[in-house]
Amino acid sequence: MATSTRHPDALIRTLEQQLNVLTREQAHAAGVTRHALQYRLRTGGPWRRLLPGVYIAATGTSTINQQEMAALLYAGQGSMITGLAALRHYSIRGPATEVTDVLIPASRRRSDTSFVRVHRTSRMPARVSQLGPLRYAPPARAVADTVRGLDNLREVRAVVADAVQRGSCRVQDLRIELAVGPNAGSALFREALADVAEGIRSAAEGDLKHVLARSGLPMPLFNSTIFAGDLLIARPDAWWPELGVAVEVDSVEWHLSPDDHARTLARGRRMAKYQINVLRFTPRQIRKEPAVVVADIRAALEGARGRPPLNLRTVPA
Repeated sequence: MATSTRHPDALIRTLEQQLNVLTREQAHAAGVTRHALQYRLRTGGPWRRLLPGVYIAATGTSTINQQEMAALLYAGQGSMITGLAALRHYSIRGPATEVTDVLIPASRRRSDTSFVRVHRTSRMPARVSQLGPLRYAPPARAVADTVRGLDNLREVRAVVADAVQRGSCRVQDLRIELAVGPNAGSALFREALADVAEGIRSAAEGDLKHVLARSGLPMPLFNSTIFAGDLLIARPDAWWPELGVAVEVDSVEWHLSPDDHARTLARGRRMAKYQINVLRFTPRQIRKEPAVVVADIRAALEGARGRPPLNLRTVPA
C-alpha cells in the first residue's frame, strides 16, 4: 500500500511531539517513502504542505501554534520565534500580524517564505522560553526585534510600555537590547524607551506627554506614587506634586471588570480625601481635543498656585 511506513511508531511519535507538523527529512526517516509522501499530499489527501519541505498531517486550517512549529522546522535547528509572534506568547500587546518572525544564526541560509520572515543574526539569544516544542526569544529581544520594524512612534511606545507595565522585562533589559542591537530602526525605539523610563506606561500616556510637551506647561511626574505617611494614596498617570494636581487617563480597557471599577472608585475617594485635584480624560479626548485638555490642565494648575502644599510624599516611577 502506498501509504505504509516501515516505522509507524516513529512517525506517530514525531507527529505527537511536533503538533502534527514534520519535515520531509523526518518523514523519510520514519519510513515514509517518496511515493508514499506524494500520495499523502495528493489533492484531498490527509497531509498538506505548509512551507517548503514542511508538512502538516491534518486537513483544515492550521492553528497558530502549528504555523509557529512549521516556521521553526523550516528555519532549522536552534532557531527561535521573535517579533510580534513572540509578543503574543508573552501576552504583550502589539499590532496584529499574520507573519511569524524567526531568528537563525548568521551563517545559515534561509529565505522568507509564505508566513515566515527570517532574521539572520550573530546575536542568537543564549536563553529561550520553551512552550512544548516551540521556542521563543526572551521578552526584551522580542520587543526590540518588533519595534525596530515599526514606523509609528505611538505603536512603538505602546509595545515598550506594555512590556514594562506587565513586568515582562525591565527598562534596563531594553536599554541593553537598544545598545547592542543594530542601529537601523532604533530611533523610535530610543525615544519610546526614554518615555517609558520617565514613567510612561501606555500609548495614551505617551499621547498626553506629547501634548504637554508642546503646551508650555510645566511637565508632571508620570506614574509616580503618592503616600500620606506610609499609606498609599494613588499612582496617577500625571502628577504635579507642588500644586496637588493629578491627571488620570480613563481607558475602558483597564476597567472591564467590577473589581477594576471598584478599585478606581476607591482610589478616587482617597485622592479626594487628601485634597488632590484630579482631572480625568479619555484617550480619545487627548488625541482629538488636545487644546481642550491643555486648557483644563492650565486652569487647574493656575487655580492651585498659592495653595498651601499638601502634606504628601511622592516617589517617582
